Amino acid sequence: MSAAAKQQPTPALPERATPEGAAPAGASLPAVYTDLGRIIESMTRRFLDVLRMELARIGIDDLSPGQALMLINIGGEELSVRDLLERGYYLGSNASYNLKHLVEAGYVDRSASQRDRRTARLRLSERGLKLCEALRGLEAVRVEALIRTDEEAADLETTYRTLRRLERAWSDLIRYDTPEY
Repeated sequence: MSAAAKQQPTPALPERATPEGAAPAGASLPAVYTDLGRIIESMTRRFLDVLRMELARIGIDDLSPGQALMLINIGGEELSVRDLLERGYYLGSNASYNLKHLVEAGYVDRSASQRDRRTARLRLSERGLKLCEALRGLEAVRVEALIRTDEEAADLETTYRTLRRLERAWSDLIRYDTPEY
């Protein structure tokens, strides 16, 4: 970043009507950036609440929303425990507990790898596949209710790309300990 760019004042966001909980009109970009972590954490909790509600709606009372997300992350693939952990950003002991529960409840089949007997391979059982199919159906209904116009679809896609870019930037900052994105 050039010295001139560092000396420039941070531009304020344009003033416009904002939804409840949004950054106040005229909030600085650093303030919005700082608030993103809180918003993302809150959205995660709300998403898990919605998933909990949907599980109850279809009569599933033996899974937590986090365990349902693990099933969704496994999907139609066969993968190693390590691959699942990396894909889902789970903590080791929590993931082990959840996987044990999913296997015992009949949602996941676990087997030793053909190449390395020490490595476990995971795949959804028939019960797990049926649950994921039901959750995908409910997800389609949610998306249809949320996205009613092409503009709303474009907004959601932009939000997704922005959040992925932010995730990569934060990951790179942690990995390489550099302040430059």
